[in-house]
Amino acid sequence: MKALATTCALSLGAALSAGHALAQTYPVTPGQQATAQQVAQRGVPLSALAANAPERYTVRKGDTLWGISGLFLRQPWRWPELWGMNLQAIANPHLIYPGQTLYLERSNGYARLTTSRSGNETVKLSPRVRSESLRDLALPTLRMHLIEPFLAEPLVVQELTLQQAPRLIAASDERLLMSPGDEVYARGPAGTPFAAGDGDERLYRVFRDAKPLKDPITQEVLGYEAQYLGKVELLAAEAPPNLPDGAAAEPAAANTPQAQIPATLHVTQIKEEMRAGDRLLPEPARQYRSFVPHAPQDAVEARVVSLYTSNAMRYGTENQVISINKGEADGMEPGMVLSLISQGRQIVDKTEGRKETVQLPDQANGTGMVFRVFDRVSYVLVMDTRRGVTVGDKLVPPQ
Repeated sequence: MKALATTCALSLGAALSAGHALAQTYPVTPGQQATAQQVAQRGVPLSALAANAPERYTVRKGDTLWGISGLFLRQPWRWPELWGMNLQAIANPHLIYPGQTLYLERSNGYARLTTSRSGNETVKLSPRVRSESLRDLALPTLRMHLIEPFLAEPLVVQELTLQQAPRLIAASDERLLMSPGDEVYARGPAGTPFAAGDGDERLYRVFRDAKPLKDPITQEVLGYEAQYLGKVELLAAEAPPNLPDGAAAEPAAANTPQAQIPATLHVTQIKEEMRAGDRLLPEPARQYRSFVPHAPQDAVEARVVSLYTSNAMRYGTENQVISINKGEADGMEPGMVLSLISQGRQIVDKTEGRKETVQLPDQANGTGMVFRVFDRVSYVLVMDTRRGVTVGDKLVPPQ
């Protein structure tokens, strides 16, 4: 029993330490903390609760903060008010785990959320040996698998970025298409041999054909969206040609660069097969992101630029990704929530013998959340929608 008690104590200590580290990784922002403290004084008005808000709910694996907030509140993105109902019990909403029970308490026209009827959370320990990461157990804001591919792809760049990047030139055999496990060769731009960059980077992402993203209103090019193909690892940098012992390289003819031995790379992952001419950019450092839903502080009116999921699709639906014509330069940031507005159609009124063009009013169409931001373009996950989202639709702060 003594050994078991020691093991439980060590496990709990490790969990608390990991929880502290996780809290630092997923901090509550000052704005959210201020909102939570304000709400914690008395709770939220009963009018803010969802019509069928449950009296209690036990968190399950697969839940998200957005989804649980939607059970209790009319607007799921207002989670600081939900988790701020009891700061003593729920100090950080990113540390909500499966198995915890949340209770809704109503009093004097207001509601609070707590993890126990008495306001003090009870943690039950059982003599089991488990090895799980708290980072994996804590609830995410939303279903990360929907956006994880878009955190590395696509890439919005300036027109010359890919043109000046290293390029694939051939595979080790005579095949035109390159697949996982292949050794391939690449060269840098003229006058710059391809070598590992600062920090000895060895991993690169492969892109092709940067297509222009145009503002649907002004037709101005906001950036170029590069097609993500996969990943490669640099095995050997581009090098001067091998020369016999004692031989000297002949001077290069005018305007002719000295021949180089190309860099050698290993194809580690593909989304689509690669070919000569595709471009390489360094793999960015892995980031763990927690998206905290919040409304814009300032007025904003964005427009849908494109539906990323498929060029053939005309309408975007729930859980799909769209790009909009506002970016970091316009104050966009990850977690920002916007209301989707469908453009009203123009129709011809033929009643009573008339033939007049009539503009139908715009209609509220759901909610989207910004999750990746570039200078003048952002990517948005459609959280819910009543009808298809189309290019040119508006996005405005939620009411």
